[in-house]
Amino acid sequence: LLKYDTMQGRFTGEVEVVDGGFRVNGKEVKSFNEPDASKLPWNDLNIDVVLECTGFYTDKDKAQAHIEAGAKKVLISAPATGDLKTIVFNTNHQELDGSETVVSGASCTTNSLAPVAKVLNDDFGLVEGLMTTIHAYTGDQNTQDAPHRKGDKRRARAAAENIIPNSTGAAKAIGKVIPEIDGKLDGGAQRVPVATGSLTELTVVLEKQDVTVEQVNEAMKNASNESFGYTEDEIVSSDVVGMT
Repeated sequence: LLKYDTMQGRFTGEVEVVDGGFRVNGKEVKSFNEPDASKLPWNDLNIDVVLECTGFYTDKDKAQAHIEAGAKKVLISAPATGDLKTIVFNTNHQELDGSETVVSGASCTTNSLAPVAKVLNDDFGLVEGLMTTIHAYTGDQNTQDAPHRKGDKRRARAAAENIIPNSTGAAKAIGKVIPEIDGKLDGGAQRVPVATGSLTELTVVLEKQDVTVEQVNEAMKNASNESFGYTEDEIVSSDVVGMT
């Protein structure tokens, strides 16, 4: 699965299994099977940063287990609860001062929404808005009709055959990233039959009057950077796969 990926394509480097893990392009990577993060050998391995991508340690107290195991920092690749910062790169990463031990990198939808909302608020003033994410199906949905592990009757349906209404926490989480617009956005999600490649629609009321499409597009273009792209090409969802 490290070498062959249905969505992202084949990894062209060398991957081989070795004792205690695997080797990628000559560099050994250790592998562990330990359900208790506090028992992982981060101290022995002199680990600086743990990327917490399991989905189980998504609050500060739980993620602290990695610190107890010897890691210096933890970055949670999901929305998180507790007294910790939620950071979207190139939107509010300047808030980090180096003293943080656990930080949330927010959800994929919040990473999509935040840069756009920031530009609109900074340049035109955002009064209120409604966002909808047209989202690829995810691992918490069924691939065929069957009882869902959380009892959700919609996510119980075949993901690749249905448009499935769902909730999203991105509209509320945006307040953790951009406090000035906290409580100004609401929204929902539609899970659609594509395996990867999603979009976020944002409809807003602006403080500034008579704002034109050209002004908004120019503002987005000027704000574009290595993590926030801008294009006028007539692309589709598959065209963004592999860009991040």
